[in-house]
Amino acid sequence: MFDKVEDIKREVMNTLENQSLTYEQQTYRLAKIAENIMDYPVSKDDLFYEMYNEGKICDLDEGHAPYAPRYILPDYEKLLREGSEFLRLTPAKNLKQAINSLLIFYHHVPSITRFPVYIGSLDTLLEPFIDEVNDDVIEEIKLFLIQLDRTINDSFCHANIGPYETKVGNIILDIIDELQNVTPNMTLLYDSEITPDTFAEKAIKASLNTANPAFANLSYYKKDFNEVPFGIASCYNALPTTGGAFTLSRIRLNKIADDSKGIDDFINGELPKVVDTLVHFMESKIDFLVNKTSFFKSSFLIREGFVKIENFVGLFGVVGLHECIEILSAKEGKTFVLGTDKEAEELGIKIMDKVEELVNKFTSKYSPVWNSKFMLHAQVGAANDKGTTAGTRIQIGKEPDLYQHIRTAARLQQYFPSGTGDHFPFESTAEKNPKAILDIFKGAFKLNMRYISCYKEDGDLIRVTGYLVKKSDLEKFNRGEQVSYDTVQYAQDPLNDYGILERKVQNV
Repeated sequence: MFDKVEDIKREVMNTLENQSLTYEQQTYRLAKIAENIMDYPVSKDDLFYEMYNEGKICDLDEGHAPYAPRYILPDYEKLLREGSEFLRLTPAKNLKQAINSLLIFYHHVPSITRFPVYIGSLDTLLEPFIDEVNDDVIEEIKLFLIQLDRTINDSFCHANIGPYETKVGNIILDIIDELQNVTPNMTLLYDSEITPDTFAEKAIKASLNTANPAFANLSYYKKDFNEVPFGIASCYNALPTTGGAFTLSRIRLNKIADDSKGIDDFINGELPKVVDTLVHFMESKIDFLVNKTSFFKSSFLIREGFVKIENFVGLFGVVGLHECIEILSAKEGKTFVLGTDKEAEELGIKIMDKVEELVNKFTSKYSPVWNSKFMLHAQVGAANDKGTTAGTRIQIGKEPDLYQHIRTAARLQQYFPSGTGDHFPFESTAEKNPKAILDIFKGAFKLNMRYISCYKEDGDLIRVTGYLVKKSDLEKFNRGEQVSYDTVQYAQDPLNDYGILERKVQNV
């Protein structure tokens, strides 16, 4: 929040003078400055401010007055089937029309990044428009992917493929290695009972070279969502389709542990106060979005039924479990390291059981699709996260062997129906044996791991905390050069200072 007019002017001028920002990026920052002149939608004596300043709570730069939902997952099948009155689009009859309608529609889907964070299951959307694969079809899909990468300048944009092998899915996997695009981030909705091994191995080969696609344990997610249709959006956020997420805020468990006397004080004293403060803050933001702003009252997305308010949820994020365990164990005169010590894992389970219990105690006025509760989310990194490991992950530099890492991660991923994930770099010869990596993924999913990805240690594309960046783009940005992708600025701290490039490299 800005205290003085001079502070606003200074921030505006800094943005206008910043040569590393494109015109579009400057425009976005200026809009955020204007939004943050407003007060947060909670009273000035709310405990939120104290906890925010202490680093215990983080609102992920959503802005003081959010005027669109954070994440939107429209019904793209409806678009291709019925068209859109507002956009003057008729039902698609062939591949060119389908791609044209999608590209136009994507331009009108807002989010926290101002770009669409979910562009649908591309193979399912386009497959009905393909009779046979030929050079023209391949070229159209290739140009479609190039257009996405060059106009949606943010790799929080997410596409799904699978679980079935399709002609379009195969074309996409064949093309992405050649293109080396940052956008869209992709997830293969994988089910060992449905997805052929040959198709999954092709996806792993592509992922080693491009960090795309990641693998989601489809059968596990289906159990959580029951009959609710869902997609994977943004980094790895599982959310109801024809809906999405109102907001995502988070707690830093390690910062809460810093102020605790010990494990009991943390579990029964400090943690409940912070969780209670955050859930009420989130509800206030949703109230503001729904009742004060225009989105749910006038957007054509609502009016034409591409999204419905009842299918939106609030996401309650968690970070810093690894450090929290170390801090609390030290206060008890012990040394527990997550991934290494069984006691650390059991303490992590105890902490997450309590977080889940506290979050589920709160009943929202919204989100009937999720029983009027907030969904737990293992949140990725953000600004000021130095010394705070994303979600419930094991800290970089303290990783155990791969199989112990997966066993520990799988136990902690159970709490997060709205998203969690672990990412593993492999040595460069791994692409010769994708079957071995698929066997690792299958084993992880049998342990109820939700989400896993791989990439090659010496590749240019890398998964940071869920989204993709190119190392070469980061080098340009570090030199003060312009880069078209917004996401690079978010990766600067993780790659330069948080050790992402030092993840343990796996062998097969």
